Amino acid sequence: MSEATAAKPVLLRTLAGSWDRAIKILMGATALYYVWASTVGVVSLQYYRGIAVLYSLVIPLLLYKGWQRARGDRPTLVDLLLAAGATASVIYWMVEHEAMAYRAGDYTALDVAMGAIATVIAIEAARRVLGWDMALCAIVPIVYALFGNYLPFIIGHRGYSMRRIIEYVYLTSDGIFGIMAQVLAEYIIPFVAFGAFLERAGVAQFFVDISLASLGRIAGGPAQASVVSSLLMGTISGSPIAETVTKGAITIPLMKRAGFPGHIAAAVEAAASTGGAIMPPVMGAGAFIMSEMTGIAYLEIIKVALIPGILYFLSVGVMIYFESRKLGLKGFAKEDLPRTRDVWRRGWYLLLPIAILIGVMIAGYSPQVAALYGIVSTIAVSWIRQDTRMGIEQIWQALVNAGKNCVFVAALAGCIGVLIGVLSLTGIIIRFPYMLIELAGQSILITIGLIAIATFVLGLPLPITATYLVVAVVAVPALLKLGVPMLSAHMLIFWLSLDSNITPPVAMGPFAAAAIAQADPMKTGWACFRFAKIIYVMPLLFAYTHILLTGTPAQNIAAIASATLGTILFSIMSTGFFYVKLNFIEWLLLAGATVLGFIPIVPTGIAAIAIFAAVFLSQRKRVAKQLDANALAENVLK
Repeated sequence: MSEATAAKPVLLRTLAGSWDRAIKILMGATALYYVWASTVGVVSLQYYRGIAVLYSLVIPLLLYKGWQRARGDRPTLVDLLLAAGATASVIYWMVEHEAMAYRAGDYTALDVAMGAIATVIAIEAARRVLGWDMALCAIVPIVYALFGNYLPFIIGHRGYSMRRIIEYVYLTSDGIFGIMAQVLAEYIIPFVAFGAFLERAGVAQFFVDISLASLGRIAGGPAQASVVSSLLMGTISGSPIAETVTKGAITIPLMKRAGFPGHIAAAVEAAASTGGAIMPPVMGAGAFIMSEMTGIAYLEIIKVALIPGILYFLSVGVMIYFESRKLGLKGFAKEDLPRTRDVWRRGWYLLLPIAILIGVMIAGYSPQVAALYGIVSTIAVSWIRQDTRMGIEQIWQALVNAGKNCVFVAALAGCIGVLIGVLSLTGIIIRFPYMLIELAGQSILITIGLIAIATFVLGLPLPITATYLVVAVVAVPALLKLGVPMLSAHMLIFWLSLDSNITPPVAMGPFAAAAIAQADPMKTGWACFRFAKIIYVMPLLFAYTHILLTGTPAQNIAAIASATLGTILFSIMSTGFFYVKLNFIEWLLLAGATVLGFIPIVPTGIAAIAIFAAVFLSQRKRVAKQLDANALAENVLK
């Protein structure tokens, strides 16, 4: 199931007959085109971006209903007229691209008319897939551009006509045919296609099986298997909701069988799957967009993102282990689990395409070429076993799934283009950083706090990628002025944007998991928030330490060591349970040790370990006393 499917089930159509076949052809052909165009093909810029925009506008109009009571088995006449308008406006842009560049500043009425059509349809496509909240992210800036001359000086501007706004968002590289179209075409579609091929070959089931075989016997074993399989799936998927509904159908019933309450089982899966968005090499669309926005090589981004990504899963795993002990849960019996040797023998070859993907990138080839090698190698290794072999039909189905799984991000492309274009036109992007710094009083910590509030508020209606993009456009310059490195600034905003997937009252990941577990959605959401709250700590490390490998080798090692220690202590403290439940004094001591553990110098690390040891001994002594008291009571009764 795609992220789009999970996010907007009410308006998603179930097409039938020739319409179903036609949409599948469009989606599969688009995926195939960009796997070719981004690797071995030679395509002009206007066609490269234009077809991506055409896909992002037309598919949502045909695949999603415009209103709840519209037909669900085929597009309506209104949908077809909108799709025709989108097609005409995009084809016009592609054909007239060079001519419009020559007449810049003196555009014709037809140029503006086509731009108006594209702008309206871009907003409508986003509304259908993502709701009115996403559409308002484009509508409100347009209103701001129109009436900025009536606003106070600090946020106002001279005001722009609708014609000027349309010209800017349709005819410049800052608008609809800008960065999101480029990222969609160049990175997202090829990598989503690679993930679709791997899933078609059976890699999701293999990851779950190997995780269960390895960890199923320890306390909370099925939950730990969920975490590890999410880490493995995160390397190829990057979509938290898609991971939740794909793996959750397997792992959530297993966790409930092991004794986890339904809302805890669902929360574990949602929290673990959220890590897929920060786990290299895919990281959802985040790594690709960061590379395009910063000019930093994609390989460099995934290299520095690896350690924080692993620490996220370490935090969730530690919390779940102690949560399992708090609930008094055991692992599965050996005979109830698959044998590790059998699982490896049956599916080891499915890891080869991932190894080839990483190896090709390390060898210096582009990420797109690496994705192509990964796809080809996936098809090749699928023939090792008869039940995973991919013939023409399976290859085509993988391409269709890739096209479908991209719809959610594609629907952002035009709307985000309008947003960025209008903000650039009005100049608020340049002024906002100064306003943010002034409000924060030159404090990095307060600035990060304000950004966290912004991502939380925007994350209520928007998905991770949209939240990150909107906030990054205006907040990164403020962080740069305060001395935060470019990549650290982007990374901390991206991490803070993860709360759009986990934080009630709108939390798509936990809500999707709750549906599988038949649990209370709000209880699931808050439990998920508890398991995933390291996302609010790690951004501070990005800003204040060298966890992103920004220092000398010694500084980098110290930052990694302290972050690991701090993460473990933070996770135990957050659970409130060690040997037994932490009392208030023990919790305070562990909280102090956590703060000291995150500071990357030797004395504070030693102090943190010493405090942790004191809490350990205190709990052990308390348990021993309780055991002695129980033994004495038994003797008295005898």
